[in-house]
Amino acid sequence: MARPREFNEEQVLDAVTDAFWARGYENTSVRDLLMLTGLTQPSLYNAFGDKRALFRRVLEHYVDRTLRERIARIESELAPAAAITAFFSEVIARSLSDPQQRGCLLVNSALEATPDDAEFRRALSGELAQLKSFFRRCVTAGRQDGEIPATVSPDDAASHLLAVLVGVRVLARVDPQRGLLLGAVAQALAALGLPALPAAVSRTRS
Repeated sequence: MARPREFNEEQVLDAVTDAFWARGYENTSVRDLLMLTGLTQPSLYNAFGDKRALFRRVLEHYVDRTLRERIARIESELAPAAAITAFFSEVIARSLSDPQQRGCLLVNSALEATPDDAEFRRALSGELAQLKSFFRRCVTAGRQDGEIPATVSPDDAASHLLAVLVGVRVLARVDPQRGLLLGAVAQALAALGLPALPAAVSRTRS
């Protein structure tokens, strides 16, 4: 009979997620993970697989609790055009409030992906495609409701918004200036006829 696990899986995933998020995949060693979790290497690998398998599990854990949760909540509560603006509003607010300037684990991972790991690149591409699908759904519904001009292409707009999102997340890691992030997003929203960012986000800190 297999022995029951003597650790809380959610707590371990939270700790490992924080490590990968702050340091990146390459800069986080197995020794770092063992120290953070208090597990032995056999216990860690038996539960989650090797470092790469653990990282994929962490990415899924992260996406479930951040991007997917945010999309589901915003789409259920807001009209399509407002949902897009609210999504970017939350991204900017979270980026500016993070003292570690971690950006987004998904985007960070895409920047670290190497050509020799096709499976992992496909997984990342799939998650980014989900973000694009969110934007496309909102633009399509917004056109039908008359909130977004009929001349706006859902596919092109979704690609544009995804590119802006990735750019904002990268900027948030290296140069998280409020005006810089706001300018990038505000221009994209205005070009598509979307609602402006709320004053609470746009207000410059004194």
